[in-house]
Amino acid sequence: MTIHVHTQVPHAQVLHTEVLAADSVRRTRVRLFIVLMLFLVTTINYADRATLSIAGTALSKELQLDPIALGYVFSAFSWSYVAAQVPGGWLLDRFGSKWVYSFSILIWSAFTFMQGWIGFFAGVSAIAVLFALRLSVGLAEAPSFPANARIVAAWFPGNERGTASAFFNSGQYFATVLFSPLMGWIAHDFGWRYVFFAMGGLGLAMGAIWIMTIHGPKDHPGVNAAEFDYIKDGGALVDMDAGQQGASDGPRWSYISQLLGNRMLLGVYLGQYCINALTYFFMTWFPVYLVKERGLTILQAGFVATLPALCGFFGGVLGGYLSDRILRRTGSLTIARKIPIVVGMLLSMSIIGCNYVDGQAFIIGLMALAFFGKGLGALSWAVVSDTSPKEAGGLSGGLFNMFGGLAGITTPIVVGYIVGTTGSFNGALVFVGANALVAAVAYLLIVGRIERVRLDAGTALPSSR
Repeated sequence: MTIHVHTQVPHAQVLHTEVLAADSVRRTRVRLFIVLMLFLVTTINYADRATLSIAGTALSKELQLDPIALGYVFSAFSWSYVAAQVPGGWLLDRFGSKWVYSFSILIWSAFTFMQGWIGFFAGVSAIAVLFALRLSVGLAEAPSFPANARIVAAWFPGNERGTASAFFNSGQYFATVLFSPLMGWIAHDFGWRYVFFAMGGLGLAMGAIWIMTIHGPKDHPGVNAAEFDYIKDGGALVDMDAGQQGASDGPRWSYISQLLGNRMLLGVYLGQYCINALTYFFMTWFPVYLVKERGLTILQAGFVATLPALCGFFGGVLGGYLSDRILRRTGSLTIARKIPIVVGMLLSMSIIGCNYVDGQAFIIGLMALAFFGKGLGALSWAVVSDTSPKEAGGLSGGLFNMFGGLAGITTPIVVGYIVGTTGSFNGALVFVGANALVAAVAYLLIVGRIERVRLDAGTALPSSR
C-alpha cells in the first residue's frame, strides 16, 4: 500500500527560493573579452597605418621624396579608405561583423607585409607601387571601425557603451606606445623594410585568432543567460547579425539620403572630420616633425612619441568612464557624451603652444596634453553606437567613418604643402589646433540632442534609445 503525502509549500517561499536561485547565478563577462579583442585589433590596425610614418624618413631619403610628395603618399591610404566606407558598411549589414572583419584583417595585413618588397623597385615605379599598396591597405581596413561600432552595439548595454567604445578606440594610442619604439628600433637596426614585414606578419596571426574566438551574443558558447539578459535589457542590439550571413538582401541604399538628412548626424560627421585631422597628423607627420623640426633621430622619435600616446590612452579610457558615469547620474545621453568631447577638443588646442617653446620637455609636455585631450574627447564611436539604426548599423558607421576619413586625405597633403612652402611646421600646428576648435563647436551648436535614429520609407526620425 502506497501512501502519498502532499506537502503544500507556501507560494511566498517558492518565490523567495526562485529569487535566491536567480541571484546565485553570476553573469559571465564574455563582453569584456570581446572589447579586449577589439582593442587589440584596433592597436594592430593603427600600428599598420603608422608603419609608413616610422619608415618615412629613411624611405623618403632612399626614394628621394620631397615633403609634398611624401604628403601624397601618406594620404594614399585614406583615398581608398574613404571610398570603401559605405560599401564596407553595407557588407557588414549584409553578411555580419565576424566574417567581413576577419577578411579585412587578413587582407590589410598581407598588403602591409608586401610594402617591404618596395626595395625591389626604383624611382617612379617604387613610388607608384608604394602608393598602390597603401591604397590597398586603406581599402581592406575600411570595414574595421564600423564593425567595431556594430559589435559594441550588439554586446554592450547603453550604460557601458561609452567605456567600451573609448577603450577599443584607445588602441590607436596604445599602438604608438607599444609599436613606435619597436618599429623605430627595427627601422634603425634592420632597415625600414622589416617594419612592414614584422607588422604584416603580426596582423596575419591576429586574423587567425579573431576567426577562432569572435561570435555574436546569441552564438557565443561562453555567454550564460544572465549576461545575455543583462546586455539585452540594457539596450544592446543582440540580434543585429541574426540571420545576416547571406540570408537577406542587405540594407537599402535609400537609407543613405535619410542619414544625411539628419542634422544631429551631420554635426557628428563634421566633428569626426576635425577630430581625425588631429589623428592623422599624429599618425603621419608627428614623427617627421620630431626628426626634421626638433632634431631627434628616428630611434629617439619612436621613444619620445610614446609619452603623448600614453597620455592619449589614459585620456581615452578616462573619457569613456566619465561619460558613462555622467549618463548614470543624469540619465542624459546628450550631456554624457558632449562634455568629454568638448573639453577634450579644447585641451587639444594646446598643440599650438609648441610654436612658442624651444625645450624638448615643453614640446613633449604640450603634445602630451593635446594627445590627452584628443583621447578624452574620442567618444564619437560611442555616439555612433548610440545613434545608428538597427537595420543599418554598418552603413551608418561607414558613412560616419567616410567623413572622418576625408581628414586622412586632406591633413597629410595640407601639412605637406605648409611645410614645403614655409619650411616650418608652425602653420601646420595652427591648422591642427583649429580643427580641434571646430570639432568642439560642431558638438555644441550643430549636434543637438543625441538619440537613436529611426529609419522609415520617407525620412530618418530620431527616437528614444
